[in-house]
Amino acid sequence: MDSTSRPLALVTGASGGIGADLARELARHGHDLVLSARGVPAMETLADEFRALGSTVTVIGADLGRPGGAAALLDEVQRRGFAVDVLINNAGLGAAGRFHQNEPGRITEMLEVNIVSLTELTRALLPGMIARRRGRIMLVASIAGFQPGPRMAVYFATKAYVLSLGEALAYELRNSGVTVTTLCPGATATNFFNAAGANHSLMAKKMRRMMPSQDVARLGYEGMMAGRRVVVTGAMNRITALGGRYAPHWLTLPVTDLLMSGE
Repeated sequence: MDSTSRPLALVTGASGGIGADLARELARHGHDLVLSARGVPAMETLADEFRALGSTVTVIGADLGRPGGAAALLDEVQRRGFAVDVLINNAGLGAAGRFHQNEPGRITEMLEVNIVSLTELTRALLPGMIARRRGRIMLVASIAGFQPGPRMAVYFATKAYVLSLGEALAYELRNSGVTVTTLCPGATATNFFNAAGANHSLMAKKMRRMMPSQDVARLGYEGMMAGRRVVVTGAMNRITALGGRYAPHWLTLPVTDLLMSGE
């Protein structure tokens, strides 16, 4: 990075959970920050914490779940004259239940946040990084991206897209000075299961020792700074990801169905 200025990182979904802890890691390691999410009051509280660490922090409220949400965020970033060195595409949504029972609006919102906005932000900010021959991009996927997921079919499918996109971009950008890292956490101690309506699932009930979001963020940050293409957090999650990628679907589908059920 330019030795005369601090690198600037844009973090989406920064109001809590993994996003807030990724922003915290960036602040600790000398980055200025643009925090974006729907929850502006929570981000303002975090901004005070990060300013105490020496970061310049800008809070931009944005709803990436609505059409045009990413464009509005990009317009505000451009209006303020920011050159983004690090993009953390963390914002994400889930929804539990059989596909035909999911609310159509929730499905559309998931697609907008998990796929459309993530893709638009990456496409818009990447050319500047390439021109400067420096930059880092993190796409937050999940170990869900390694296999199909009954009872959370759309969520699993969106994370498969994120993983595929991230690996492809990392290969395209080799030797460009820009790295792309796809972070794949497993079950993490955040509000995700509650927001997704999955607190009833066998997975949520049995996994009482979920990985803390601080640990996920630390491993993700370290992997991004090392230029790793894919970071799967935790030994058990790495085993699960390998199983999802290489085990036959006739085996993984009923197991996933059982884990996402309330039985």
